[in-house]
This record gives sequence, C-alpha cells and structure tokens, in this order.
Amino acid sequence: MEPDGLREFQAHRPRLFALAYRMLGSASEAEDAVQETYLRWDGTDRGLIRSAEAWLTTATVNLCRTWLVSARARREAYVGPWLPEPVPTARGELGPLETVEEREQVSLALLTVLERLSPVERAVFVLREAFGYAHREIADMLALTEANSQQTYRRASQRVREGRARFDVSADQARELIERFLKAARTGDVEELERMLATDVTATADGGGRINTARRPVLGANNVARYLIGLFRWEVPGMRIELTEINGATAVAAWAESNPVIVIGIETAGDVVTALRLIANPEKLVYLARSTA
Repeated sequence: MEPDGLREFQAHRPRLFALAYRMLGSASEAEDAVQETYLRWDGTDRGLIRSAEAWLTTATVNLCRTWLVSARARREAYVGPWLPEPVPTARGELGPLETVEEREQVSLALLTVLERLSPVERAVFVLREAFGYAHREIADMLALTEANSQQTYRRASQRVREGRARFDVSADQARELIERFLKAARTGDVEELERMLATDVTATADGGGRINTARRPVLGANNVARYLIGLFRWEVPGMRIELTEINGATAVAAWAESNPVIVIGIETAGDVVTALRLIANPEKLVYLARSTA
C-alpha cells in the first residue's frame, strides 16, 4: 500500500478497533475485524472514496454484523456463562472516557446487555450512542431507510434499558468501596464482605470450560461472600493482586508473574456491590496480557 493510504488507515485504526470491540465484545475478534478491513482498504480503488472515515466505518460495522451471526451460535454452545473480554482503558485503548456516559458505553455490564440485541440492533445502537452518527448516516452505512434506523434504535434502546446498570457513584467512591471489598475477601472476613454486598448481588464467572469456575451465577450476599472467600483461598505466593482500570471502571486483576489469571469486574450502587463478573478463561485474557506487557 502506498504511504498515503497506509497513513490514512493508521489514523483511523484506534477508532475502528473501538467500534469493532463494542460490536463484538471481544478484543481478539475486534483486532481480526480491523485487519480484515485493512485488507479490503488495500484492495479497493481509494480514488473513488469521498470519505475515508465513512468507508472504513461502513466496512468495519458490516463485517462485525456478519461475524455476530456465527458468534451467536458459538456463544450458545459456550461452556458456562459468556462474558466480554476485558480491555485496559487507562491509556485510551477504547477512545476518550472522560464522562460517566462514555465509561458506561464500554462497561462490562453494558457489553453483556448488548448480547440481547440482534446484529443490526447492536450496530445501530453502537453507531448512535457511542459514536454519535445521525440516523441518515447510519442508514447509509447499514443499507436501511432513515425511518428504519430510528425504529431499530428505539427498539434496541428499550431492550438495553431493561437490563442496564447505571454508574451512580463517582469513580473515587467506587474505588474506595472496592478496596475495602478486596481487603475483606483476602482476609476471609465473611461478615464484613457480606455487609458490602447487595442482598440480591450476583457473581457470574466465565471460565470457558478451561478453568474450573461456577457454571451458573451465584446469587445472594451470603453465597457470593463465601464463594469469593473460597476463591481467594487459592491465592499462591508470588501472585499479584491489584486494582486496575478495565473497561472504564476500577476492577480487580490477579497476575501470576506476567500472566493475568482472573479479572473481576465490580458493579456498585451507592455503598454496596451489586454484581461481579469474573473472567478467567485464559483465551479472554490474552489481549490484556499483551497490552500491559
């Protein structure tokens, strides 16, 4: 590829990755989608393209739409709960996350909810909510009418609202709660840990059948507290447990040397933890390991 074409693509690459990740919930698949878009960009007559951004966005989002059909079939056969891949975001890996709304758009909670949507609903929702495209532009990208784009967006928004978690505490408040939560879990203080958990708290673990994790969500404060304390009993000498920014929020990550072994996304409301998402499938931690090396 000539330098100008390569330079143009590289300028858009971070944004294309952020789009593909929001569409697929998988960092590794998002990288593959961006690479495939690059090959298509390389093979097209770029002299006929009026807007590189529009062309690249259209190519990426429609590629992801196609992949979501086969991804859904794979996820239905997945062993245990399926959760999104964790992505570190402190260095802007998913774009600017300066507002509560921007952090919500990449949260593990929202990405999990987006699995409820059809591929076209997800595409319309992501393009509108996360990237601010007008319905006329979305319609052109997805080969819809403008009215159809608006109707699809309303339907998708309603389905997302039904299961959406809101960030109703500041990042500093959430971090302070998570620090106390982690201390109680590591010291085995069941009563203290239970006080920090909502009555209807859930803990969902994704081991992908490769790591021995609970294959159904654990429900209730007492059950979740005992489950977590049992998990932290497996802590071994040399293991590093730290708080880090994952998907726009403070999360717990455990490392064995340079390899992440689990990421725990923690959802809070007020002064309690309402949901935990434990990602332990080694395949889903590859991007995290590589991006923090």
